[in-house]
Amino acid sequence: MADNLSRLTNTSSFSLLQDKLESWHRDYHINSCEQNLNQCCELIELTAKIQGQLFTILNLTAAEGGQYAGVDTLKNRLLPWLGSCFSMARPSVTDDTSLQLIQDSVEKDRQIRELSFTHERDMKDVETQLCSTRIQLESVRAELADTRNELDESRSKSVATLLTHEDEILQLKADLRFANEELGVYKMKLNAADDYERRIDLLRESYLTREQRLGRSRSPSPKRNESPTRAQLTNSSRHARLVSRFSDLYAVERLDAQTLLRRYISDLETVQKIIFIATVESFKTAKLAYRQFKQRVKNTLSVSHDGPEGLEAAAVDYIVRNLDLYDVQASVNNVINAMNVNPRISFPPEVDFVLISALIRETCLVAFAMQTLDPPLDLAFASDAELFSDSKYRRSCDSEFTAPLVIHYVWPALVQGTTVIVKGEAVTRRWSKSQTRSRSVSPVRSRSLSPTRSLAFKNKRSLSPERLRASHL
Repeated sequence: MADNLSRLTNTSSFSLLQDKLESWHRDYHINSCEQNLNQCCELIELTAKIQGQLFTILNLTAAEGGQYAGVDTLKNRLLPWLGSCFSMARPSVTDDTSLQLIQDSVEKDRQIRELSFTHERDMKDVETQLCSTRIQLESVRAELADTRNELDESRSKSVATLLTHEDEILQLKADLRFANEELGVYKMKLNAADDYERRIDLLRESYLTREQRLGRSRSPSPKRNESPTRAQLTNSSRHARLVSRFSDLYAVERLDAQTLLRRYISDLETVQKIIFIATVESFKTAKLAYRQFKQRVKNTLSVSHDGPEGLEAAAVDYIVRNLDLYDVQASVNNVINAMNVNPRISFPPEVDFVLISALIRETCLVAFAMQTLDPPLDLAFASDAELFSDSKYRRSCDSEFTAPLVIHYVWPALVQGTTVIVKGEAVTRRWSKSQTRSRSVSPVRSRSLSPTRSLAFKNKRSLSPERLRASHL
């Protein structure tokens, strides 16, 4: 018994009970109903534990006094107290009803706890969603601010660009107005120069006519004193312009034609051969057309020609003045027809040489005009497998620089007599036995024109200069 009492004293149960009671009193108005009930139940449980220990000590104390010791105390104090406690705590309802009420109360407490737990969980979820929504809102606000800044910057840049463009447009308009004014001045000067040239020609003709008459009156044998024609006077300037145009053909039209053919032909060597043959055939056709055209002009002029210059010079001078009468489309058609039967060209049947008609047309025009020079410009003779001539050609970038023979040509050389004016381009490689055998047994083949190709030739053929009349001269 003394041990139990010592343990009860050492645990300070009453002090703990007093502390909890004071803590509950302080937080009673702050706690919720459920928290207050929990603390009350905790105090009841603690009180029950202390009472259980006291009843154990009471029982042990009564046992130490013997069979009749302490009976009066138990009768006079414990039993009346127990009776009064049970009489006061006895409910006014039956035991069944009290049990049912206890069960209902327990069930309600459980439901209240579940609702409270659900409420707290929902509140936490709502708070989490609210925090996430706030973060998203801040992000959207930041993006909106950035977008507004970018919009303001782009607007300011657009305004500045618009102002710059307006200034440029105004400047360009002013430049265009100034250029038009200069063009008008130059046209006036050109017209005046033409008038002066016509007057000079008239004065020269009248002077030569007077000289011719005086010569006839002074000597019985008339002699014609020839004067330089327009073609002779402009020979050097036309020479420089045509040489420059020939270089432009290599740099511009040739590359354009090569780009068009490479869409259908993968072999670069075949494409280069096609362009080279087209250039050579254009010169041949243009030279033939020039000879025929000049002969027709001489035949027409021979009837009424009585000028100071010779018939040949007069015909050339007329051609120089009227280069637009050259039927270049007929020459283009003739070049394409000649290429269609050329045995050196092999390409897919769906590819038509009309693709490079622009190159052929410009080459024919340049070649035709070159025949009016004195002496005329022409292409150097070229043949595959001949020795490479460094004075006429330069090697292409894919050549073998130690190879002495030309495997094929990229661009012809322009010559005037025996003088090389513009170098051509050639590909040099060492010939193999297979290349020599294939070259020696290459069959001569001709190709018939497809319906679309023949229709294109008929539609593109213009008026031939064979019907040139004397009235045109």
